[in-house]
Parts: sequence; structure tokens; C-alpha cells
Amino acid sequence: MHSNVHCSYGAAFSSRSEPLEIEAPTPQPQESSHYMIPTHGITQGSLQPQECGPRCTQRCSKTAFKKPCMFFCQKCCAKCLCVPQGTYGNKESCPCYNNWKTKRGGPKCP
Repeated sequence: MHSNVHCSYGAAFSSRSEPLEIEAPTPQPQESSHYMIPTHGITQGSLQPQECGPRCTQRCSKTAFKKPCMFFCQKCCAKCLCVPQGTYGNKESCPCYNNWKTKRGGPKCP
């Protein structure tokens, strides 16, 4: 009796050191593009530096602290070339923006 061992990369080998054939999943048809969320500007590196101002204006539109919000948003956008969608949260779309922390460990980017 031969046991299969699966490694974390999905390859499977039998105890006889022979590779087992694994079928690739059948590609599924893509949905129409009008249902897909646009990623321009919200994914890392997708903005041009001149696009940061308008994106940060929208990002900071609901805060009472517009001046510091705009300062840090533009600083983060210049480095990461993205601004998360909406006025709060959604930072997972741009890891650079999400992971940049202050010296105290708090979020650098609004």
C-alpha cells in the first residue's frame, strides 16, 4: 500500500518517489467587466503622482481634521502610489499604505 504525501505547494508524490499527475482546475468564464470593481488608484503603484491630490481630497472629505489628513494621505500616496477607496478603511487593497506605521506603531496613512 502506498501513501500519498502532499507538500504545501500542491505537488503530490507517492512513497515510490514517482510524481502523481494532478489535473489543473478547469478555467471558469469571467464575468462581464461592468460587474468588476475597478482597481485603478486603489492598488499599490496604480496611480501617477499627479493623481494623489484628487484621491486624497476624496479620502479626507468627511474628516474634521482635513489639513493633517491631506498631509499624510499625500505623503502616503507619493510613496505607495495608491489611495484606498472610500473615506475610511479599505486599506487591504494597498499593503504599502496599510503597513506604513508611525514610530509608536499606529497607522501612518489615513
